[in-house]
Amino acid sequence: MEANNETQMHEFILLGLSGDWDTHVSLFILFLLMYLVTVLGNFLIILLIRLDSRLHTPMYFFLINLSLVDVPYATSIVPQLLAHFLAIHKAIPFLSCAAQLFFSLGLGGIEFLLLAVMAYDRYVAVCDPLRYSVIMHTGLCTWLAIASWVSGFINSLVHTVITFHLPMCAKYIDHIACETLAVVRLACVDTSSNKIAIMVSSIVLLMTPFFLVLLSYIQIISTILKIQSTEGRWKAFHTCASHLTMVVLCYGMAIFTYIQPHSSPSVLQEKLMSLFYAILTPMLNPMIYSLRNKEVKGAWQKLLGKFSGFTSKLST
Repeated sequence: MEANNETQMHEFILLGLSGDWDTHVSLFILFLLMYLVTVLGNFLIILLIRLDSRLHTPMYFFLINLSLVDVPYATSIVPQLLAHFLAIHKAIPFLSCAAQLFFSLGLGGIEFLLLAVMAYDRYVAVCDPLRYSVIMHTGLCTWLAIASWVSGFINSLVHTVITFHLPMCAKYIDHIACETLAVVRLACVDTSSNKIAIMVSSIVLLMTPFFLVLLSYIQIISTILKIQSTEGRWKAFHTCASHLTMVVLCYGMAIFTYIQPHSSPSVLQEKLMSLFYAILTPMLNPMIYSLRNKEVKGAWQKLLGKFSGFTSKLST
């Protein structure tokens, strides 16, 4: 067993998605395009918010943080996944595996917390609009963002340490990445304490923010229903539509995958859900906020107008 453990200290083998060479090439092209759209879309959102002073509000401050989470989260998984599509020996070094778990788990936790903070922002905007600027001041927004980042990475560090201190009996990870449950399944010893830690983490960084979001939206919906005019109700709801869409996508996928490790879905379902969360959700984030938000669409039109005017001057 010591020899096996020594091997595990060097590398793991990721089984990834099964399929023939042609399937892997097709998936490589598809996921590469989605990854490029993710990176480009999120960086454009950040650039747009920074350039347009009308978007210098708490809501878009947190949206910048969300984009700063989505890009490295996708980067922690997708490039390695793409490389393994074209590789014969699908190995990942021990330290790289630990780093991948640390960053993906940490950034995922940060996203859950940021979505809860954004729900509170929407609650104040709808339920207490006259005091919005007083409550959501720059200091509070900065503190909430820092607290989200620090909490997510502390949780990730703890899980990474306790996971990779387990003695491993095998080096084949039946997953697309070094994911917590997939790595824990390789252990030679009883992993009940690890599963309890995963459950506690899920409650603290997943279910607690989720219930805070749920509570916020109960109050928001209650306030919206009290608005007498249809136009007023629609306007109030529209300010929350983009965020609510992201909440359903992110929390829905994570709760389905992680909240019940003892009765988790099949390995194939875990892989598909991880793909959805690592590739599709970060790509959809800038699209959802661009297509469903009048302020963002107006900022895009303003920026494109300036760019068109600049190019026309150069051509003349």
